[in-house]
Amino acid sequence: MAQFLLATVLLLSTVNAVPTHQQQQRDWIPVQLIQPAYDFVIAGGGLAGLVLASRLSEDANTTVLVLEAGEAGDDVRTRIDVPSEAFYNGLLGTKYDWQYITEPQPQLGNRNLPWPRGKGIGGSTIVNALYMVRPSALEVDVWSHMQNGQSGATAWTWDSMFKAMKKSETFTPPSSEVQAAGNIQFDISSHGTSGPLQHSYPGYIVPIVGEWTKTLPNVGIPASPDAQGGNGWGAFITPSSIDPSNYHRSYSRSAYIDNLPPRPNLHILFNYTVTRFITENGRATTVEYAQDGWSPRQTVRVNKEVLIAGGSVGSPNILMQSGVGPRDVLEAAGVPVLVDLPGVGQHAQDHIFAQVVFKTTADTAATIHNSGTMNSQDGSVSPFQSFINSALAYANVTNLFGDNAKTLHEQIVANLTTFSDDPNMNPGANYPTVKAGYEAIYQATADMIMTPVGQLEFLFSLMGTTEGGPQSFAIQAALQHPFSQGRLWIRTNNSFDYPVIDPRYLTHPADLFTLREGLKLARKIGQTEPLSRYVTEEASPGPSVQTDADWENWLRNQAGSQYHPS
Repeated sequence: MAQFLLATVLLLSTVNAVPTHQQQQRDWIPVQLIQPAYDFVIAGGGLAGLVLASRLSEDANTTVLVLEAGEAGDDVRTRIDVPSEAFYNGLLGTKYDWQYITEPQPQLGNRNLPWPRGKGIGGSTIVNALYMVRPSALEVDVWSHMQNGQSGATAWTWDSMFKAMKKSETFTPPSSEVQAAGNIQFDISSHGTSGPLQHSYPGYIVPIVGEWTKTLPNVGIPASPDAQGGNGWGAFITPSSIDPSNYHRSYSRSAYIDNLPPRPNLHILFNYTVTRFITENGRATTVEYAQDGWSPRQTVRVNKEVLIAGGSVGSPNILMQSGVGPRDVLEAAGVPVLVDLPGVGQHAQDHIFAQVVFKTTADTAATIHNSGTMNSQDGSVSPFQSFINSALAYANVTNLFGDNAKTLHEQIVANLTTFSDDPNMNPGANYPTVKAGYEAIYQATADMIMTPVGQLEFLFSLMGTTEGGPQSFAIQAALQHPFSQGRLWIRTNNSFDYPVIDPRYLTHPADLFTLREGLKLARKIGQTEPLSRYVTEEASPGPSVQTDADWENWLRNQAGSQYHPS
């Protein structure tokens, strides 16, 4: 069968950049100097692509080419490097964002929701919010269990992944002042000390953050002494992808490319999009690419493998444009069928959230930012400019539903077969293999409900809000394990036409119920001591929203994506 690899690398960012001219001499290459063939060609210079490129090119006898659709990012280095810029002057909505849009979502007021993805060297690690949050051991082990003992399944266990996560990072504890101000707890043994990714904390903590882990236990969510060691629930202040030596964002380019020694066997070409791969005798032998939809297609030969690292949207798009995907979709788009693989583009899921906003007497990051008093005046990054939201909590089903949790679980399990057969719930119901996948994902998600695993994420946002202005904070509630599943597909054989994205948010009733109860709990958190001492009023949704119906009607018009598609 065709030798292509869908790369899913669960790592994030980091380290200091070397001067741009050194980067260009070493790795950036103009299209005129592309070699006729490489051992490995990587489609996508984002997180996964750069990790793969760095690791594969360690062997000087192995040649590697990375093809990235976006630019290098040198013209926006400040907006990438300064952590707070992600919130006040980030790259979403610019040429460094693919700016995908979903189909109208019937359960969300028929709104089209943005699905931004990073477009540039570093991918989404140049635009994300820098949070470094690990899953729990129970969540990771599900990946291994779903493989039913197949070869390689043990690589997907928590023990295996935990070792890899620690190997990838260099963790630096917060200063004693920041640790005390934020009431930060961590266990140094859960972190690595010599990896390329820099994990640390901001150089400054907005004082009200210190009230977070004091408040959550009063609503039944305990503070976590070590959220990174496999028990990823409770309330805590998470580390971020920040280099404490200069308070810069630590991301995949700075970690895996910028700090490499010269490697003539590694070439990176940006501003060129992979349009498809071409096979001979069942093997991927050629990659086609172009600068835009009007430019001529160019090709490069592949000696060993094509590695597809285009992310949750780009990878299925490349596969389908190459003829790998559901036969009916490919034929309708005018793409010759290479492999009839119905699962490509199926089981699309995402974290969806809404927030309760409170006006406050306390300083927020927004009020301090607007004052300008703590920003650097010499071009460096001040400690305050490294501050990002980092106060989190993960609530389990008992925190949300109390004694009704068991009943909810029973209802969800009882509906599995019915929903699997319903194309409105399972868009792949007509494909036996996709149906089996839907049921496996559904059952695995249901099996986690009655565990300590967090079903809702609560994030304490201090960046100001539209509803309350800079002197306000938000408590966001985000669904972590949705039962709703959607799909992506192509409509044309033009690789530059965006795929159709339909996540089908909130089609499963349990998602609506869980998010609704999470928002109620978010309100309760803001009304609970000691955080409530700093609240003057609830700005959104406000006192008019009280009943279950009120909450559901409100959130259908307010909920949006956390930009975590899978």
